[in-house]
Amino acid sequence: MSVHRYRNLALFLVLAGVWGTAFVAIRAGLEHFPPVLFAALRYDIAGLLMLAYAATVVDDVLPRGRDQWLLVTIGSVLLIAAYHAFLFIGQQHTTAAAAAIVVSLSPVLTTGFARALFPSDALSSVGLVGVGLGLIGVAVIARPTPDDVLAADAVATGLVFLAAASFALGSVLTRRVEGHMPIETMEAWSMLGGAVLLHLLSLAMAEPIDPTSWANAEAVGTLAYLAVVSSAIGFLLYFDLLERLGAVEINMVSYVAPIFAAVFGWLYLGEGVDLTTLFGFALIVAGFVLVKRRALREEFGYVTGSSQRK
Repeated sequence: MSVHRYRNLALFLVLAGVWGTAFVAIRAGLEHFPPVLFAALRYDIAGLLMLAYAATVVDDVLPRGRDQWLLVTIGSVLLIAAYHAFLFIGQQHTTAAAAAIVVSLSPVLTTGFARALFPSDALSSVGLVGVGLGLIGVAVIARPTPDDVLAADAVATGLVFLAAASFALGSVLTRRVEGHMPIETMEAWSMLGGAVLLHLLSLAMAEPIDPTSWANAEAVGTLAYLAVVSSAIGFLLYFDLLERLGAVEINMVSYVAPIFAAVFGWLYLGEGVDLTTLFGFALIVAGFVLVKRRALREEFGYVTGSSQRK
């Protein structure tokens, strides 16, 4: 393995760790902040940091034209506001590991939405089975019973699923908009726009604000970790790896992050992971492999062939 491969692997694991532990930080921070306000505060800070970074690497940091503003709008509404509102509310009643596992369905849902919205990209029968397996995996984790289908755990898992679906739909729609803009600029303005929407939703929900939270080390620490490490630094790592590895390999972060969420959820929060949740995770991973089987074969088959030729 070359030095570059070692570097990419190290950064990949760092990104998986940063994003996996974010679910632990969310769960811990929800003990101190109301969920939607917590998400809004996270992106107030992260958005400003990302905008400052974009201003240093992009010639024109302002969106221009209808298509660029459409990209920012989709990002604000679906990738930031809807995703995080559903996720933070759902995580009040689910473990960090379970939330990370359900969110790992996003790459499968992205393919499903792409095929559903654009008939020219119709899924094969094997791909449909893969999407179905992923959905069954979520149902296994939620495990609603006929007598108590609205149990808190089942509803929470459903909300996290809606978060994953919002992100997947937003990803598909942004790829179909003809406007082109630097990803750093889009992320910065989407974060800030999403933060505004989250603040409005928090006000509409009349979420209580406890001023004493700002004097609590855990509350401030989780907010700082989510805004600076998981969001700002995490997305910078993502941009770098996306350019180096491509979309297929970077998607695999979604399936390594839950491992970090489970380990640190156990260490910091005392949360356990049962066999049913692990089985649901296995179904979601199997669904991803079936949906992305051609891309995975091309990506890893090429790497294997290249290493053999060397």
